[in-house]
Amino acid sequence: MENEKNTFEISGGQLDLIDEIGVDEQVETTIKTISISSIPSPLRQNFRHFVSDRDRVLFRVSYASLQQRMKEGREPLSFELAGPRENIFFDPDQVRAAVVTCGGLCPGINNVIRAVVMALYYGYGVRSIIGIRYGLQGFIRKYGHPIMELAPELVERIHELGGTILASSRGPQSIDEIVDRLEQLKLSMLFLIGGDGTFRAGKRIAAEVERRGLKISIVSIPKTIDNDIYLVSKTFGFDTAVEMACQSIRCAHTEAIGCPNGIGLVKVMGRHSGFIAAAATNALREVNYCLIPESDFDLEGENGLLKTVEERLKVRGHAVVVVAEGAGQKYVTGALKEQDISGNIKLGDIGVYLRDSFRRYFNERGMTSFVRYIDPSYIIRSVPANVDDSLYCANLGQNAVHAAMAGKTAMMVSLWNDKYVHVPIVSAIKRSKKVNLNSRFWHSVLECTGQCSLKNQG
Repeated sequence: MENEKNTFEISGGQLDLIDEIGVDEQVETTIKTISISSIPSPLRQNFRHFVSDRDRVLFRVSYASLQQRMKEGREPLSFELAGPRENIFFDPDQVRAAVVTCGGLCPGINNVIRAVVMALYYGYGVRSIIGIRYGLQGFIRKYGHPIMELAPELVERIHELGGTILASSRGPQSIDEIVDRLEQLKLSMLFLIGGDGTFRAGKRIAAEVERRGLKISIVSIPKTIDNDIYLVSKTFGFDTAVEMACQSIRCAHTEAIGCPNGIGLVKVMGRHSGFIAAAATNALREVNYCLIPESDFDLEGENGLLKTVEERLKVRGHAVVVVAEGAGQKYVTGALKEQDISGNIKLGDIGVYLRDSFRRYFNERGMTSFVRYIDPSYIIRSVPANVDDSLYCANLGQNAVHAAMAGKTAMMVSLWNDKYVHVPIVSAIKRSKKVNLNSRFWHSVLECTGQCSLKNQG
């Protein structure tokens, strides 16, 4: 298999949802491997379709980009295709694997845990699998969190539950202490389920593991309900989040049309990117204003939100507004910009601010209006995954196991151009994914809401 030529998979493009920045030169695609894989995979007994490291998935699928690189004598930029390898690095009888979940809750975490355990146990015959409790805190002895033994009988029904059976935490922990514990536990591989902060910690953990000359595979699985992880077409839990957001928007619409000059206001998650708000708006077509962090807006003035909503109420008698939590922060974030335990800027509550602003604005004008405010954030993130996310989580978990058993490390499993691929973690943390305001995706939002620019001139 070493002598076979590169095989490129071509399918639908992903760059419509992210900014065009000449990213070709900034994306590292080489996956680190602990050492040569020479152990025949136990999957050979009943499995025939193996993947080679030379099987690739194109980063860009546009003909112009492909032609330009070929003209320059360069191979097209591409990712390593995920999947089971014919030879693996780790002896399954000697493997001790660990799973940890970090950051906020998200639909599908339990599904991923289950998929990892089942693939290790039934696919490769690994019998020693543990769960680290309460995120990276679980590695630090002073917290005293017990380790959980993970077996098929324990995880077989957890996909029916929301949250994570391992619990979670936020905030940085000592990388040296974490790697010390990896050594003490005699771990062969660590599966990190988390977002950007977790990935940054994963990068440092992998670097320290390499510095110490340890043979431990560090594989990350992207988790963020906001769908803002770079080089992932869609993060798990996003479909479920959009589905739940749609339920709240339907309720807001019903409330808005149920009273004179009713305003249904829904706040959804999205600290720095408005994918949930935009996708739910596209899905329902009952939203009149979609406010996201990527698109600035004014409240006051002729083109401001308040005046625009007033004009709509006079014509239609109701309005539905969906706002991502990170939108309009210029109105609600203090000058000191406090940080949370993870180092993120604490967001002001734009939902409550808009609710109060609407009420004050129409009261000052002697215009009767009723504002119905819905914030379903904790409901959305805590529910079990829907069918689409469940299937997605299963594939992510299985491919993470295949990568780890082959000795891949310092990487994440991603869905890119409709294929599961391996992405170096250093590339995944280069930037956050945001809604591209020049994309067909955002233009569709503008078309179905009919909203114009909410910015005043000058």
